[in-house]
Amino acid sequence: MKLLSLWILLLLTLKVSGQTKQYSTTNAAAVTYYQKASAFLDRQDKANAVAQLQKALDADKNFMEAHAQLADLLKTLAQYKEAAEHYRQVIALSPDFSRGIYLKLGDLEITLADYTQAKIHLEKYITYPSLTTENRFYARKLIADCDFSMDAISKPVPFKPINLGPEINSANDEYLPVSTADEGMLIFTRKILNNEDFYKSAKINGQWTKAAYLSKQINTAEFNEGAQSISQDGKYLFFTGCNRPDGMGRCDIYITQKKGDDWSKPFNLSAPINSSGWESQPSISADGRTLYFVSNRKGGYGGYDIWKCRVTEKGWSEPENLGPKVNTAYDEQSPFIHPDDSTLYFCSNGWPGLGNKDLFVSRLDKAGKWQKPENMGYPINSSGDENGMSITTSGGYAYFASNTLSGYGGFDIYMFELPVKARPHAVTYVTGSVIDATTRKPMEASVEIVDLATNQPVYQSMTSTTKGDFLVTLVTGRNYGLTIFKNGYLFSSENFSLAGQKSNTPFKIEVPLNAIEIGKTAILKNIFFDSNRFDLKPESQSALQYLLNFMVINPTVSIEISGYTDNLGNDVMNQKLSENRAKSVYQYLINHGAKAIKLQYKGYGKQLPVAPNATEDGRAKNRRTEFKITAK
Repeated sequence: MKLLSLWILLLLTLKVSGQTKQYSTTNAAAVTYYQKASAFLDRQDKANAVAQLQKALDADKNFMEAHAQLADLLKTLAQYKEAAEHYRQVIALSPDFSRGIYLKLGDLEITLADYTQAKIHLEKYITYPSLTTENRFYARKLIADCDFSMDAISKPVPFKPINLGPEINSANDEYLPVSTADEGMLIFTRKILNNEDFYKSAKINGQWTKAAYLSKQINTAEFNEGAQSISQDGKYLFFTGCNRPDGMGRCDIYITQKKGDDWSKPFNLSAPINSSGWESQPSISADGRTLYFVSNRKGGYGGYDIWKCRVTEKGWSEPENLGPKVNTAYDEQSPFIHPDDSTLYFCSNGWPGLGNKDLFVSRLDKAGKWQKPENMGYPINSSGDENGMSITTSGGYAYFASNTLSGYGGFDIYMFELPVKARPHAVTYVTGSVIDATTRKPMEASVEIVDLATNQPVYQSMTSTTKGDFLVTLVTGRNYGLTIFKNGYLFSSENFSLAGQKSNTPFKIEVPLNAIEIGKTAILKNIFFDSNRFDLKPESQSALQYLLNFMVINPTVSIEISGYTDNLGNDVMNQKLSENRAKSVYQYLINHGAKAIKLQYKGYGKQLPVAPNATEDGRAKNRRTEFKITAK
């Protein structure tokens, strides 16, 4: 938030050269000490420069240049309270000694959370004529911070941070925590001496295990690893690596994939994501198709901006700036896109806040545009720096790091319950496992989940090679179709509704796959008809496409499309309805390129029920469409 160049410039301009300078003191000893301080500053010896300036003020307590230079110097040493006092001394001695003092003091008082005095000094500053456009703009931005802060402090939000304990935290710095969707694993950065590495902890029976070194494949002794984002299923880790031999700029974004109990060797994501500039702090969307990150590349709004890239058929798209509803002329950093894919958390020193960087939340509107960010409020935000926050999939809690709370040393990792107004849309996660129907052994297979209302994929990935499992986060209140496919097997389809599903209750599925053998059948659970009708509903499109693809991949296979009903109603009508429904699927396949010689259809009416017809749930299962292997 601070204008570093302004401080450096003022440090330089306040130095003296020879005896030609006219000072506010006639005390020769004070001038000598002041000039010695300047000489120490030339050698970057700040400690001795401070000592000499203090001697100058001991010789003459009204020496304004010494007060001003000492204030500048103490500010660079983070001795903010003492620095502010020396600025005030200058103003008390001569209100118009330097108009820049008012801007620097107001800025410093915001850091000290003295917003009332800061506003007074900043409003005095903008009364001066001939201010630069940049400085006037900055002063007005700081005044807006003061107004916001005084209002926010009068309306505090709930905030009860909980330290994650000695299993996670140590005497070293721990920060930038992110978890998987099921909160089963936490990955964070630990800084030991000057080296940053990733550590991990698993949650077992509600307790975090002792943090362990993540991987020698990722962590290095010569480079720093940090600012990471883990995919919801824990299979991919995006992170920042700086000054590496394969880097394109000072910092680049890398990716690594989980391989069994370890990780693969990371590789640079390259252009267009990385550039000759600075790319860092990645956050991957729940579907793995959009990457948010921070960059100072050309085309931004100033400082560091948040950008995004999407996965296309040709690879990553060209980076897109999130625009002026998110980015400002100052810095926006540490983006975290929640698994609802429509709520973005980040930190900024450009939007009105309590000082330095505050945490904000922005939401996508119905038109797909980011709305004006909302400050997370006081005391979540303070006059210090707040950044690096991540949100649980359930949306109820946030992880963050702080060095201002009572902890185990340095920065510790905490969690807190999010205020209701800051929470994302409700989501839950779906866990599944794929097994061979005969051997019951887990298998690696392709998984796709589509939103049945739009027929658009929301998840495409592979199950793990060792456990055959997958995990995906989905927005609640919608209906989804799931398809599992593997070469040599019949594909399997399921549909499920997350309407009314609680975000902390996962939806679990086990999917057995049958090998392609004559007589084997698979239910097409995502083929839909209206009651007593045989017109295919639009929601059936993705399932029909899977069936077409299956026939293309397996050109020697012949299949029968089979229709079934429940036992209610007239048997003859049920037989005709089941046949017409099977024919509708058959005709769709023919119309879209399938070979008629490889297809047949048949209606079975109420025959061969798969569940008792005594309940509505059982009858619904019996009203189905299947395909059966008739030749291979």
